[in-house]
Amino acid sequence: MAGEVAFSELGEDTERGRAFSERLFGWQFEPGPSGSGFTIASPSIPGGMHGSDAGAAPYLVCKVDDIEAALRRVRELGGSVEEMEVEGDAESTAQHGRFKLCRDDQGSQFGLHQPPSRS
Repeated sequence: MAGEVAFSELGEDTERGRAFSERLFGWQFEPGPSGSGFTIASPSIPGGMHGSDAGAAPYLVCKVDDIEAALRRVRELGGSVEEMEVEGDAESTAQHGRFKLCRDDQGSQFGLHQPPSRS
């Protein structure tokens, strides 16, 4: 279907990017088809990491169960959390969940999303 995300690609130091993403999200990596870089097997959107293109790719938003725990883990791994507020008011948060923009340990931006709890 048109408009669905089909692939993501990161252009950074592939070994550092692999270590960060494996430890934060549990993604699995295989050697890339060109013999350099990696293909990424995530639970929903396949991706790749080709290297030498830091910050050139759009960021993706990844679902997490506990955003506070994920933010702590980002910082522990050398990443950072943007101070920009993207969550909105309590009603919006209850309807859409919580969002935070982050950067990995190389400065590449990505987002985290904790969906709203369903009572």
